[in-house]
Amino acid sequence: MSPWLIYALLSAIAAAAVAIFGKIGLQQLDANTATAIRAVIMALFLVAVVVVQGKLQLVQAIIQDKKAILMIALSGIAGALSWLFYFMAIKVGKVSQVAPIDKLSVVFTVVLAAILFGEKVSLWGGVGVALIAAGAILVALN
Repeated sequence: MSPWLIYALLSAIAAAAVAIFGKIGLQQLDANTATAIRAVIMALFLVAVVVVQGKLQLVQAIIQDKKAILMIALSGIAGALSWLFYFMAIKVGKVSQVAPIDKLSVVFTVVLAAILFGEKVSLWGGVGVALIAAGAILVALN
C-alpha cells in the first residue's frame, strides 16, 4: 500500500474521531470557544511533534519565504473557518448529516485543483467526484 494512501486513511479515521469527540464535548459549550481551545491544543501538540522530530530549526526558513508564509497563513485561516463552521454545525445538527456535507470539500478541491493547477480529471475521476457529491447529499438528506 502506498504511503500516501496509508496517511489518507489515517487522516479519515482521525477526522471521524474529531466529529464524534467534538459532538460529545460540545453538548453544553459554545462551539466557537470550544474550537479555539481545540486549536490551542492542536498547536501545542504539533509544536511537540516538530520538536521531537528535531525540525524546529526549519521554522526560520519557512518564515523567511514570504509567499510560503502567506499561503500557510491563508491555509490556517481557511482551516480555522472550516472548523468554526464545522463545530457550529455538529453542535446543532446530526453528525451523520453534517459530516457528509463537509466532505463536499473533496468535490470543491478537485474542481479548484483543475482550475488553478491544471490537474486533469479523467472520465472515471469525474464520475467518482459526481458520486461523492450525490452520495454526500443523499446521506445528509436521509
